[in-house]
Amino acid sequence: MARMTAARAAVEILKREGVTDAFGVPGAAINPFYAALKTSGGITHTLARHVEGASHMAEGYTRTHPGNIGVCIGTSGPAGTDMITGLYSATGDSIPILCITGQAPTAVIHKEDFQAVDIASIAKPVTKMAVTVLEAAQVPGVFQQAFHLMRSGRPGPVLIDLPIDVQMTEIEFDPGTYEPLPVYKPAATRAQIEKAIGMLNAAERPLIVAGGGIINADAADLLVEFAELTGTPVVPTLMGWGVLPDDHELNAGMVGLQTSHRYGNATFLESDFVLGIGNRWANRHTGKLDVYTAGRKFVHVDIEPTQIGKIFAPDYGITSDAKAALELFVEVARELKAAGTLPDRSAWAAAAQERKAKLQRRTHFDDIPIKPQRVYEEMNKAFGPETRYVSTIGLSQIAGAQMLHVYRPRHWINCGQAGPLGWTVPAALGVAKADPGAQVVALSGDYDFQFMIEELAVGAQHKIPYVHVLVNNSYLGLIRQAQRAFDIDFQVKLEFENINAPELGVYGVDHVKVAEGLGCKAIRVTDPNELGDALEQAKKLAAEHRVPVVVEAILERVTNISMSGTNDISDVVEFEELATRPEHAPTAIKPLKV
Repeated sequence: MARMTAARAAVEILKREGVTDAFGVPGAAINPFYAALKTSGGITHTLARHVEGASHMAEGYTRTHPGNIGVCIGTSGPAGTDMITGLYSATGDSIPILCITGQAPTAVIHKEDFQAVDIASIAKPVTKMAVTVLEAAQVPGVFQQAFHLMRSGRPGPVLIDLPIDVQMTEIEFDPGTYEPLPVYKPAATRAQIEKAIGMLNAAERPLIVAGGGIINADAADLLVEFAELTGTPVVPTLMGWGVLPDDHELNAGMVGLQTSHRYGNATFLESDFVLGIGNRWANRHTGKLDVYTAGRKFVHVDIEPTQIGKIFAPDYGITSDAKAALELFVEVARELKAAGTLPDRSAWAAAAQERKAKLQRRTHFDDIPIKPQRVYEEMNKAFGPETRYVSTIGLSQIAGAQMLHVYRPRHWINCGQAGPLGWTVPAALGVAKADPGAQVVALSGDYDFQFMIEELAVGAQHKIPYVHVLVNNSYLGLIRQAQRAFDIDFQVKLEFENINAPELGVYGVDHVKVAEGLGCKAIRVTDPNELGDALEQAKKLAAEHRVPVVVEAILERVTNISMSGTNDISDVVEFEELATRPEHAPTAIKPLKV
């Protein structure tokens, strides 16, 4: 048997579990692990500027490719607490990341030692497992269990806390004979799938709601095949966006209070049956449940048994991994199609596409300052189907989801449940690190951008290029819009006159100088007719210099983006003029039908 430190054993296990990249910030209590990382080799480490940033980089990395598990590393005390937001974000969206923290020596953990905190207890509510390992010989088993848990059932994050003396203790461990534990995923039965398809076939106007669980299970192709076999229109959720191309004839558009399409909501409200797969009925998707559920039956397929009935009771529930369920859905549908017993859904599907052609929002405005809708129109022109978009929260993300186009799974990478400001920059770096050849485009408002702006230096240092579209209205736009219900406009203005950049007027922070000071390139645009050229230039600069490139669009200060103020998907307010001529929405999926 080989003898090695417990830290070295942990690193060897990481490699045998498929880890090739890690993100983190070293510190005194985790230095033995870093020493093992250096000695062992085989894992590329990206040095973050903030430990929370490292956790979001790990998230972006995981979300980019099936099977990826991002790893973030920090020292004891505040490093672990800084990563709690990343763990919360990951658990909310069923994203497996492994957080490794250092800890004070075992003898003083409970003696208020410097930077000694019970991080396992703090992290437990937002992880599948959080443990401080007190015996060095347990380290291999704990890491093995961590990967088993992250991949089994509903995916999610794990935190392993390693006291410094545990890391340095030598143990017997043979890496050559190490094997990952088998992954457990529940699977639907043939009888369950036959019952669900029977209910679908009995409906006149059925829909499939395709959630992020389908993408997590790498089952998008199966979903498309099942939809095509049965002729059933598909509503992707925000986390499932890209599960089938936006221009697919069965894509009915997104539904919800905010990140939705006019035609998506209209089609949903006409439906009489909904098959939800890998979704969790998020409140910004459903809104008022009496409106959402009225007049339609529901089947819910989810990998986590306790999700069935959590939000509302479906007419039938199936606990299953999305891929396992869809394999059976396809198998049964093929048999029914061969027997000629599948209903003809062509008229219903055509009606959904008719709404897509008629119910459009206007994007083309020539106003100065720039209207945000024009930014997304120009992004549609500049960035093709291969683009991986990254965004988190705010009016920028909501408007982007309403107006951008996504054609492939994992090409809309979004923090759905937690929505922490600052997520976008580090997540985009994680995505670009995971797919170095991709066109990665981040989308932020000015406040999200400023929260973790220091992480741009990581892209400069490690040569991680991507394009960051920054829409700047010097306002907390989403909060300001929400405050309309309270008749206030309070503590949401970011405006000030920058004494070092008077040309900015009241827009305050000089993002171009800050980005350049962090080693990146930046372009400011004030005229909408210059946006297209700026985006093209940004792509060239990113390719030439291998750094993040920021394109800042100076927006009008106040824009109200379409959303419901009554928590009702049948009552979405359209604040701007709608598209009434084809030239009002030149990049719409379908030419406007008037």
